Amino acid sequence: MEKSSTGIIKIAIVGPESTGKSTLAKALAEYYHEPWVAEEARNYVANLNRPYHLKDIVAIAEMQLKAEAMAIKNAKKMVFCDTTLLVNKIWASFVFKEVPTKIIDLYQPQNYAIHLLCNIDLPWENDPLREHPLHREELLKLYENDLKQSNSNFALITGLANERFQNAIIAIGKLL
Repeated sequence: MEKSSTGIIKIAIVGPESTGKSTLAKALAEYYHEPWVAEEARNYVANLNRPYHLKDIVAIAEMQLKAEAMAIKNAKKMVFCDTTLLVNKIWASFVFKEVPTKIIDLYQPQNYAIHLLCNIDLPWENDPLREHPLHREELLKLYENDLKQSNSNFALITGLANERFQNAIIAIGKLL
């Protein structure tokens, strides 16, 4: 099982838009009494007074890593990461057709003990920051392919509400 340099187990929650990542990260953190790392992109993009650019995705990636480092300081055993640089990598590739070298250099999928890949079986919820309701299946495949290519430990998390949460608990239980 992969642990951070501090011995803390990092659990990544990743997947396309509107798949319950934030809800799952918060619920898992509460269940295990451990910290979670919020998705930095939401606040960043919400506070932009212009369309986001590729350089913004790099800035968000750096902010996400700093937030992870802060959460690790408050963790006893594990930390739950609502998105990781995998999300930045997929998003840059999908939206801008390129991934900045900085993101490639910073992306370390092996630093996470497991990636909980949220399936697209939840209904789409409109949100001004969400952009691609018709591309969820394509995006899910991109996540799955990247996780397989990087030999990352991952579990596809399916189900609605409590079933989804219980499936995540089972995946984490297998890890522990």
